[in-house]
Amino acid sequence: MEVKAELTFPGKLKDEAIICNLCKEFDIILNIVEASFSTDIGWAILVFKGKEEVLRSAFDSLKNKGVTIENIKEQI
Repeated sequence: MEVKAELTFPGKLKDEAIICNLCKEFDIILNIVEASFSTDIGWAILVFKGKEEVLRSAFDSLKNKGVTIENIKEQI
């Protein structure tokens, strides 16, 4: 399954390797389409590739860390 989503990261996560750890922990592939980060906030448009149940778990993990996920679109 391939899903495109917009993520907003709170500044408190700026020193964490969120995206790298997400790939390792959930065995998914990420493509960063566009991103911008500062000390206060960060945002990224990402394409996630993986099994549906694994992607759901990855999104839940991100939300639990305070990441906002919007405009989720399944890619064909």
